[in-house]
Amino acid sequence: MLEFEEALARLLAGANPVRETELVATHAAAGRILAQGLCSAIDVPPLDNTSMDGYALRCADVPAAGTQLIVAQRIPAGSVGHVLAAGTAARIFTGAPLPAGADAVVMQELCAVTGDSLTVNHVPHPGEWIRRRGEDIAAGAEVLAAGSRLSAAHVGVAASVGAAQLTVFRRLRVALFSTGDELAMPGEPLKPGGIYNSNRYTLRALLEGLGCVVDDLGIVPDSRDTTRAALRAAAEGNDLILTSGGVSVGEEDHVKPAVEAEGALDLWKIAIKPGKPLAFGHVGTGATAAAFIGLPGNPVSSFVTFVMLVRPFILKAQGASMLRPRARGLQADFDYKGDPRREFLRARINAEGGLELFPNQSSGVLTSCTWADGLIDNPPRHAIVSGDTVRFLPFSELL
Repeated sequence: MLEFEEALARLLAGANPVRETELVATHAAAGRILAQGLCSAIDVPPLDNTSMDGYALRCADVPAAGTQLIVAQRIPAGSVGHVLAAGTAARIFTGAPLPAGADAVVMQELCAVTGDSLTVNHVPHPGEWIRRRGEDIAAGAEVLAAGSRLSAAHVGVAASVGAAQLTVFRRLRVALFSTGDELAMPGEPLKPGGIYNSNRYTLRALLEGLGCVVDDLGIVPDSRDTTRAALRAAAEGNDLILTSGGVSVGEEDHVKPAVEAEGALDLWKIAIKPGKPLAFGHVGTGATAAAFIGLPGNPVSSFVTFVMLVRPFILKAQGASMLRPRARGLQADFDYKGDPRREFLRARINAEGGLELFPNQSSGVLTSCTWADGLIDNPPRHAIVSGDTVRFLPFSELL
């Protein structure tokens, strides 16, 4: 069996990043992969400004608490005041530019005002409650790097430097189908021996969460000819074909011979639990060929192999620079005997900040993935004793 790292390296070596780019509105860019780095043409903030409602003044004019000044001007956000004369203060509001001559802001709660007379009940220090020009971003600085997967914060930063559009890689196009005569869709009656197709819903949601365009081909019957026809249709205009089920070597597992007939396939047994069988190859020939990944049919196996193996493949194919999840070291509040294979255990963080283990780690118990906060990456033959620090992969890093 292949070790996990070798299987991942093989997948990533076969991931061909898309080259086509498009210009999208910044407000629509969340979830996309940035193709060109973004540099700021301006300082942020563009001027020294106040971070507090209060009074802008000269520190030299307030040698002691109780000093009185004249309020000579009022500066709301979006306005620019005039030079601050000695012995005066400016009423100023959060975000407003600091008037020339002022070197501090005293918050309004530390002042008393009667008409134009201001009593300052605090001795300020230079720079108090002032945000300096360029404090966040200096003009010319790169604020977003190419290959970044854009979050809400990223698009906010782009907007803060005035970028109305961003150059991103086009979305990856993924064809998705499941195999199995036993499968039924939610809303349909279950025939004897039937099960509802959870993998279709799980995998589609995972793909769309990564920004893919999903061509959902539904359920393909257990027939070699039908599977070959579905593969040919899926390869047209798509970058990746993703399936679940049918990748083993049983008499009713038609995906492997169908892919081999339409392209090429490696069937791997990976030394992980859950998720031992995984198929990788391509359908079609030349520039129009589509990559193929076949996942196991058990729902947790399908979920785990997707987040640990398919996700980094897709990120690389999309042009992303960060492919691997960041782990946290957390305390295990349980004992576990371990397994000969590398395991990805469903666990959640308890009220004390330690980890609890879902009691049933079977590959068919999908509720373990809704109960959990992430996966423990446990090495082969590694027993866990309560109090040990383990490698935890939160779902925030995997979804």
